[in-house]
Formats: sequence, C-alpha cells, structure tokens
Amino acid sequence: MDAERSREDDRRAYYMGLLDDPDPSTRWKAIEALARDGDGASVDPIIKALDDDDWRVRQKAAWALGYMGDIRALQPLRRALSGEREGVKEMIFEALDEIIRKNST
Repeated sequence: MDAERSREDDRRAYYMGLLDDPDPSTRWKAIEALARDGDGASVDPIIKALDDDDWRVRQKAAWALGYMGDIRALQPLRRALSGEREGVKEMIFEALDEIIRKNST
C-alpha cells in the first residue's frame, strides 16, 4: 500500500509541476488530471489557476473546482467573475452551482 501511495504522490507532484508550464494546453491538462484525482491538496493550486493569463486555463480551473465540489472554491470563483469573458463566466456559474449542489446533501 505504501508503494501505491508513493506512486499517487509522485503523480500528483508531477501534475502540480505542470501548472507552471509555459504551454497553456499543458497547464489545463494538468488541472484536469488533478481534478480527476480528487485530492483536496489540489484545490488551492487549481484556485490559483483562476488567475492564469490564458482564458482556457481559467475555464478549465473553474470546471475542475466544480467537479471537485470543495467549498473552499466558492469565494475565489465568485471573485473570478469580475471582468471575465463570457465563456469562462458560464463555467464559473456552473461550478458554483455544482459545488452548492454537492454540499447541500
């Protein structure tokens, strides 16, 4: 079991490192992998990606936060709405709805 946990930690660390990659497509793929992994330690780095220079990365970050459903993302998502482009705003609203839905049961 320790070897399996170590592989998971290594995998997570690998994707965390890709969040700083110069290629936006690499960053959004890393965000998706981290979200699907579902570890709560990924929430804060994904929240940080809401400030990325590339709108596609910001949109994927919003999706990921909704997918993960962690309430820590509510305020950062609400703040991210200000001045955002329409497609990203739509994803942020979906993420907010999803987080509220997942935490209301």
